[in-house]
Amino acid sequence: MSLTPAFLDELRARTLLSGLIAKTVKLQKAGREFRACCPFHNEKTPSFYVNDDKGFYHCFGCGAHGDAIRWMTDQRGLPFIDAVKELVQAAGLEMPEQDRRSAEKAERAKGLHEAMEDAAKFFVERLHGIEGAEARAVLKKRGINEETAKTFGIGFSPDSRGKLKEALKSYGDPMLVEAGMLISVEGKDPYDRFRGRLMIPIRDVRGRAIAFGGRIIGDGEPKYLNSPETPLFDKGRTLYNLDRAQAAARKSGRIIAVEGYMDVIALAQAGFGEAVAPLGTAMTEHQLERLWRIADVPLLCFDGDSAGQKAALRAAHRAMPMLEPGRSLAFVTLPDGLDPDDLVRAQGPGAFEALLGKAQPLVDRLWQSEIAAEPLDTPEQRAGLKRRLAALADTIGDANVKHEYLAEFRERTDMHFGRGQRAFEARGQRGPGAPAARGKRDKRGNWLPPEPPLTQQTRSVQAGGLDPILAKAVLAGLIRHPAEIARHMEVLGSLRGASGALGKLFEAVVDVALEDRQLDRAKVLTILARSGFDQMASELLRADTLPFSFTRPEAEEKKAREDLNEAIAVMVARPAVDAALAEATAVMLERFDDVAFARQTALLRQRQELETRLANLMLADDENFED
Repeated sequence: MSLTPAFLDELRARTLLSGLIAKTVKLQKAGREFRACCPFHNEKTPSFYVNDDKGFYHCFGCGAHGDAIRWMTDQRGLPFIDAVKELVQAAGLEMPEQDRRSAEKAERAKGLHEAMEDAAKFFVERLHGIEGAEARAVLKKRGINEETAKTFGIGFSPDSRGKLKEALKSYGDPMLVEAGMLISVEGKDPYDRFRGRLMIPIRDVRGRAIAFGGRIIGDGEPKYLNSPETPLFDKGRTLYNLDRAQAAARKSGRIIAVEGYMDVIALAQAGFGEAVAPLGTAMTEHQLERLWRIADVPLLCFDGDSAGQKAALRAAHRAMPMLEPGRSLAFVTLPDGLDPDDLVRAQGPGAFEALLGKAQPLVDRLWQSEIAAEPLDTPEQRAGLKRRLAALADTIGDANVKHEYLAEFRERTDMHFGRGQRAFEARGQRGPGAPAARGKRDKRGNWLPPEPPLTQQTRSVQAGGLDPILAKAVLAGLIRHPAEIARHMEVLGSLRGASGALGKLFEAVVDVALEDRQLDRAKVLTILARSGFDQMASELLRADTLPFSFTRPEAEEKKAREDLNEAIAVMVARPAVDAALAEATAVMLERFDDVAFARQTALLRQRQELETRLANLMLADDENFED
């Protein structure tokens, strides 16, 4: 199939992006754009913008960016070609002609999908017939009601070697073998794979049946039987219930991975529709990536027995190379011998929700595992622990995350072996994936508790509190060095709400970068001129009297970029520190104690450090540009 750039451009032009996104996300009109809380990460303040004129969406919080096709692949989880097909159908276009080989492959896949859907209907009919009485009794015993069974398409395969084969004979034995519904043995006629089992269809992200899981009704082995891998079904890339869980996860802000499909079904009936499960395999890298598309910190809730906990630890190790800032895992530990299905049936949804609220961060699970792995009585054994922890951290691909893990493991080791003021205690009151809060000692060696986290109000950049002179200098620097705009997109996006002309210019500069990532100074000025900011931008470029390297045309490029990055960091941090300091001062006026005083003192020191960093930039510049 030839999908030319011209065809894809025409498809984008015929697709109203806001209308497409509004099907699953509540949008609010914001000038010429629409905004919403980002569907790709959890947030309370909207930072996700949709621009129909330019045909893209962008989140200033997590950096998610794309067009209509990207929306379908990233948010809906569709393969590229399926995303294009859906948009083509909605836009009233026709797909370009396929080459002969591709057409034959597509037609064969279509036939396989139809065969699987007919098989699913056959199993449902058998469940509600005379043959399905025992299977219905099993569902009733497990507390699965009729509505839930219908929602998940649960059925029953008769204990026969040929009833499904006969029912679907129009497809022919070769296709049914290829679909995994028949078993072919040399010298024998193909026969039904699933016999005497409760049947659960496994669906792709578009909700199409691609495989089945079968649970034995009476005694027998194996207890659970999945379809083999087929052209439609790749176990390592498929998560059971992902098609339904995506919408529920967007509402709840979390995704829960459990061991099996019966757990998923029981949790969905109990109100936890955001649950998914791997299919008879350990959690793979592809499945982890799928989870991270939905939530920054997926919750892994495997059975409380030894096998379940080993599976959780394997997933933890497999995730290590893929960690990034803000992207982690958390673990929900069930009582020994219970699975989620048992728990919600015995103790109700509230008990499971309580466990989710106590999810254990990835770093805690790794630490706990290594501490319990071997005795730690001798120096050699303690050195072994350090080596194992360092090796774990070394598997992390992201340099910043690796550094934090090494520092965290080093601190925990020192605390655990009594080199700190007190033995290490697991940090409480932290959400899944949150970084560990670290205490410290004063000059006398007394232990001080970790500083409390900033409130949401304190964390947000107070755009109205920006230093206007510094803001002008930064804008001038960005216009002189436009490649830096994209590097600071998230920070600059938070300044869009600044009042007055500066705020409008910040917004225009961000829009310029979104419109064209390959910018030079002349192109920036041209685009700003079209938006009516030519005079303001020109005035900024004449700001040579401002004492910064990045505002001057004769500055050395590398030095100017480094100074600009530092100035942006100071500009954004200072209002937040000022707000936190005001908050801490108010607290201290209400209750003067050591903790409140230490908090205020620390913030005063932070503000002084910011002032010193800014002064250093200005002093260094004066030295470099003295007459």
